[in-house]
Amino acid sequence: MGDTWTPQSWRAKPIRQVPHYADEGALNSALGTIKGYPPLVFAGEARRLKERLAQVAQGKAFLLQGGDCAESFAEFHADNIRDTFRVLLQMAVVLTYGGGLPVVKVGRIAGQFAKPRSSDMETVGDVALPSYRGDIINGADFTADDRNPDPARMVTAYTQASATLNLLRAFAQGGYADLHQVHRWNLDFVNESPQGDKYKALADSLSETLKFMAACGLTSETTPQIRETEFFTSHEALLLPFEEAMTRVDSTSGDWYDVSAHLLWIGDRTRDLDEAHVEFLRGVENPLGLKCGPSTDPDTLLKLIDMLNPENDPGRLTLICRMGAEHAAQHLPPIVRAVEAAGKSVVWSCDPMHGNTVKAASGYKTRPFDLIRREVQTFFEVARAEGAHPGGIHLEMTGKDVTECTGGAQAISDDNLGDRYHTHCDPRLNASQALELAFMVAEELKAERDSQSSAAA
Repeated sequence: MGDTWTPQSWRAKPIRQVPHYADEGALNSALGTIKGYPPLVFAGEARRLKERLAQVAQGKAFLLQGGDCAESFAEFHADNIRDTFRVLLQMAVVLTYGGGLPVVKVGRIAGQFAKPRSSDMETVGDVALPSYRGDIINGADFTADDRNPDPARMVTAYTQASATLNLLRAFAQGGYADLHQVHRWNLDFVNESPQGDKYKALADSLSETLKFMAACGLTSETTPQIRETEFFTSHEALLLPFEEAMTRVDSTSGDWYDVSAHLLWIGDRTRDLDEAHVEFLRGVENPLGLKCGPSTDPDTLLKLIDMLNPENDPGRLTLICRMGAEHAAQHLPPIVRAVEAAGKSVVWSCDPMHGNTVKAASGYKTRPFDLIRREVQTFFEVARAEGAHPGGIHLEMTGKDVTECTGGAQAISDDNLGDRYHTHCDPRLNASQALELAFMVAEELKAERDSQSSAAA
């Protein structure tokens, strides 16, 4: 990091995907309030996540990152938080038990309120209004009042994130995540799906293993890893005024941390070398993510890596590849080859959601499960071919029984999309589909492990 970086230095750079606030006084008031609030996360927690991600970068762990496409003020409820957390726990058990690797659990939660949009304006009939950019900025209803960016929403977002984090910490450390609860984590609609039977069989096997471990003296009382879990938060650092207000000097290290989340990522639309989002995030010490779409140029990517991780520090940078099933086989190999050849230490993660969005005949925006699965398979194939560790998966999913992505074992069709289509932005996997994908990824990880064992022999 150069000596010229400050939490405000991004303001001198070109910026995209950030709204114009008409009332500067109201904006400054909201930011001043947030600056006076306590951290949402702590620098020591971010450093611990970086250590865990370093294990992923070295092929010794796997990253599971998932949650809502955009959190909603209206859907803020303890049950929704619990259900999403529960599905992530289920997926982590499947991945750990099937893949034989520790799983680093990171939620898209407690801060994922802002969304990039392809257009600044939305037109309905003869009326044009600002696009909905997430509840931290404006409202989803197509009215002038709702679509007007309101800085007071940032204060509401902070309050909701704080309450969400409080509940997540209680779940993670208070006994809910105890592996002995593995049978109780099933949701009713998952229990009735093909994935429910498969998960129950795995849970039965795990319960037998836990009985054996207890006979050896390893119980919830003697082994905290059985009773508790580490759970971290993440979001796209899109609304930079809010992120700047949440950036503080760590009293232990003297370094700057963005204390709105443990991990922050740069989106595919805001990753230009000389623009504001890269400038801001290069200066904070949090673990970072960088979305890599089909337009990613290998040479430019190497420059971005040098800017965001100049010390080549393991665990600092996760490359989240979102190519789309139709483009992954063409566009992913050159960037993996270039990064590996340059000796860069990164976590390779697959986002099979954002490149596979289509419009169904019914008019709903959806993501076919077959395309999601195909992109994940291509990701593993390319990583193996290029000598990289396929280190993670990044999903938009929910614990609610939604019908937003077609396909999967539930065979959701275009005609079913309207049954329970609740997303405010992008279509999400429901719990059954997320578990189905976790079982598939576990098989890929097992194949990876078996291949390495054979090579070593």
